[in-house]
Amino acid sequence: MPRFVSWLSLAALVIVLDQLSKLWVLSALKYGERIEVTPFFNLVLVFNPGAAFSFLSDAGGWQRWFFVVLAIAVSGWLTLLIRQHAAERLLPLAAALIMGGALGNVIDRIRFGAVADFLDLHAAGWHWPAFNVADSAISVGVALLVWQQLFHAQKEGK
Repeated sequence: MPRFVSWLSLAALVIVLDQLSKLWVLSALKYGERIEVTPFFNLVLVFNPGAAFSFLSDAGGWQRWFFVVLAIAVSGWLTLLIRQHAAERLLPLAAALIMGGALGNVIDRIRFGAVADFLDLHAAGWHWPAFNVADSAISVGVALLVWQQLFHAQKEGK
């Protein structure tokens, strides 16, 4: 049980870091404002009503609650997965990162109707879609989950 609580605490830490970073950006920038930090990285405040890469961003509003319900359902499933595999390392780590990121973005969807994004990577005039701490946690968590499934599941003969 203590390891289970530790994994849930990691998810909570992701939520806190995500929300604190967004609070700072919302207080420092106006919508659409861009601050160049390096030649390849800007801070910019934008809101994404869709999912990753603005998927369904122009769907008319129903997607807000669809993504809220989906994230809560997936987080429930991830909680069960963490409980079942709490003694392991890679799988519950991945699940905790994904859950923390998903719930961090749920808070934005409820508060603003969209997700606040502010990290803007770019090169040679090409910009990666803006993202945030929650999106980063989800991406790292998914990469770890794929790694675990491809390499650790093979070792166990699954």
